[in-house]
Amino acid sequence: MTFAALLVSLALLAAGCGSNKNNASTNASASADAAGQTGKLNVQVSFYPMYEFTKNVAGDLADVHTLISAGVEPHDWEPTPKDIKNIEDADVLVYNGAGFEGWVDQVIGGLSNDKLVKIEASQGISLLEGLEEEEGEEGHAGEEAHDHAHEHDHGEHDPHVWLSPLGAIKEVRKIQDGLSKAAPEHADEFKANADAYVAKLEQLDKEFKEGLSNTKRKDFITQHAAFAYLAHDYGLTQEPIAGLSPEEEPSAAQMAEIVKFAKEHNTKTIFFETLVSSKVAETVANEIGAKSAVLNPIEGLTEEDVANNLDYLAIMRQNLDALKQALNE
Repeated sequence: MTFAALLVSLALLAAGCGSNKNNASTNASASADAAGQTGKLNVQVSFYPMYEFTKNVAGDLADVHTLISAGVEPHDWEPTPKDIKNIEDADVLVYNGAGFEGWVDQVIGGLSNDKLVKIEASQGISLLEGLEEEEGEEGHAGEEAHDHAHEHDHGEHDPHVWLSPLGAIKEVRKIQDGLSKAAPEHADEFKANADAYVAKLEQLDKEFKEGLSNTKRKDFITQHAAFAYLAHDYGLTQEPIAGLSPEEEPSAAQMAEIVKFAKEHNTKTIFFETLVSSKVAETVANEIGAKSAVLNPIEGLTEEDVANNLDYLAIMRQNLDALKQALNE
């Protein structure tokens, strides 16, 4: 029996016996049952940005459920048997792809639901390399995938497409296409919903272009190499302390390299992120007498984000404000 088949067998067994301690999965299962009764599409999505994009396209025509709960860092998340059962019972599965959700291929390979519509939101998008420094046009961040980010969990490409408004627009359109395949009778409504959300993303793109076009500096230091697409699309250079995985610990040589870069470029802000420890960024900041600040990769909402009713658009505007401040110091 393959590993994928074993996972699905466990999922089916778990669905038929015992109690479930995973409240998110329990709620998703109950909601899935309700979706079947209402005639709405039952859509399972991997993590928060996929939920935000899918919900805006689907509107009231689908019940959309996130597999990875708020406050959970998604890089190392693995589905439980209950999660796999929820995917098995779904009409649609939406995930980012490009290696971000390492569990997807094995899970999909073991499913028996041949009617499941699988939407890989990054499919067809020109992906940036995630392993080696690239040569690029001046201001177009060939260095955003810096060569001190060699070791990571995602494979050869950078998956963080959603962190540029332009990338988000492409993913929204991919989701629109997939939902239209799942429910072709609602294709016009999905298009109208997607058009309305894309208009908001186009406004966000305009704000990024206006806010970042004339900054004093064009380079910024991040703890996690998540912002290559944003840097590429808005004429910036990302200098990551470590690689594409936020849990990756930089070597002493990498730390020395980034400290040298920061001193040479008179960097005054080191960015860290939500959901993971800020220790590495704060160590660099303390070494050079800089401050640390949040640049959010929006891989999941924190409890504070939820309490404040923040969404993708609001958090991206917070990121823009943080960048404008740091790049004009």
